[in-house]
Amino acid sequence: MASTRTTTLVLFIICLIFIQELEIHGLEIHGENQDMAAAHQHIDCGGKCGYRCSKAGRPKMCMRACKTCCQRCNCVPPGTAGNQNACPCYASLTTHGGKLKCP
Repeated sequence: MASTRTTTLVLFIICLIFIQELEIHGLEIHGENQDMAAAHQHIDCGGKCGYRCSKAGRPKMCMRACKTCCQRCNCVPPGTAGNQNACPCYASLTTHGGKLKCP
């Protein structure tokens, strides 16, 4: 009789520990999913590129290239020029001729 109670108590404790582990890992996974969801949100390429190309000599060409880069990388560097280290993907896209594609 005592061994059944002991066995039941041990199983109960193991179940509690297992449930705690599941809750901890569930919270970690949930947090990762939120980070991934935030990464997959698309930015307003038209608005960001509009500002980026606002001082360009050829604004229509700049907008076309910028929107393409923005859609591929989901990122546009801040400012009207430079700052490409803020978006490594944006800075790495090149044309067939090997020139930087993104303004």
